[in-house]
Amino acid sequence: MTGTTAVRSGGRAARLTPARLTSRDVLRVGAAGLRTRPARVVLSALGIAIGIATMVAVIGISASSREQLLRELDRLGTNLLTVAPGQTLFGADAKLPKGALDMVRRIGPVTKAGATGRLDASVRRTDRIPKEVTGGIAVQAADEGLAAALEGTVRQGTWLNAAIARRPAVVLGSVAASRLGIERAGPRVWIAGHWFKVVGILDAMPLAPEIERSALIGWPAAERYLGFDGHPTTIYERSPDEAVEAVSGVLARTVNPENPDEVQVSRPSDALTAKAAASGAFTNLLLGLGAVALLVGGVGVANTMVISVLERRKEIGLRRSLGATRGQIRVQFLTESLLLSLLGGVVGAVLGAGATAAYSLAKGLPVVVPPWAVGSAALAALLIGTLAGIYPAMRAARLAPTVALAAT
Repeated sequence: MTGTTAVRSGGRAARLTPARLTSRDVLRVGAAGLRTRPARVVLSALGIAIGIATMVAVIGISASSREQLLRELDRLGTNLLTVAPGQTLFGADAKLPKGALDMVRRIGPVTKAGATGRLDASVRRTDRIPKEVTGGIAVQAADEGLAAALEGTVRQGTWLNAAIARRPAVVLGSVAASRLGIERAGPRVWIAGHWFKVVGILDAMPLAPEIERSALIGWPAAERYLGFDGHPTTIYERSPDEAVEAVSGVLARTVNPENPDEVQVSRPSDALTAKAAASGAFTNLLLGLGAVALLVGGVGVANTMVISVLERRKEIGLRRSLGATRGQIRVQFLTESLLLSLLGGVVGAVLGAGATAAYSLAKGLPVVVPPWAVGSAALAALLIGTLAGIYPAMRAARLAPTVALAAT
């Protein structure tokens, strides 16, 4: 029995010290308080669980999306550069020289290069459709090396070659084919007063979305049938990863030695990186909302513990009268608060991981739940439990045994 009493030992008074509670005793006493009120415990832990689940799910989904992006970048490569005309000194639209593509191919490290040239024309399913209805599809002349430079694949049919590039034939980007309602090579489309046969349909090209929304015609055929002036509007080139920066530095001067300031050089993979950064900013916002939910859950735990202290004054008075110290009372109620929060944290982490897995599998993403997210969730739950339990524990410890027993 814990207590403080005086006894005689060899004629002298000896003062007994209170028995110390072991860690096992602390857990058993703290858990006993939770078992007596299961419904209240579940509702209180739910607030913590919602906050933790939100934070784990947000981090997990963000990590899964980022992993998918990294895999996509590894597959597509980050060594693609594009060259486009800028503006002249007086603000007019500049043009790339007709021989710009050949000059790019002469750069030592360049391994692949292709080009497109924008045409003032629209593509329609039939000649009965009004000219104004374009469907957002661009018509472009395409160099035969474009598909290799973009590392694109043909889903249906074939790509432009030396023979096809001279005939009224067209290759459709994936989005363009979908908007025209064409699923296979073979049909004809109406372009600027001429029928063009669809000889191929491309797969998606994440690094060149403008190609996905284009109808591509061979360079010679564009000059013959559509009055193309031969000036490229975009040049795509690939070089080894270690040479990308060096090639980027000389592209403008190579393409237009007289006016390099009228040339714009960009790296399409940077757009995917920027997309990841934007998604990270949105993730921070959602984490903030999860933190608010966790804070609300902590307030719920504190409220539950305060009510528990008020309802259990008789128990507190009885334990104090039997010799329990204020420190032991504080530890008991603080342990209850920690167990309650930890319960919510564990449930929340499981729910968050489950939500991440469900979303990732539904979207075809790799399932990634960072271990540090689960560990942080457990630490956050313990911190909330500590903060929520300090005041109720101190209030319970301050109750005098006689007052606590008299109040019941």
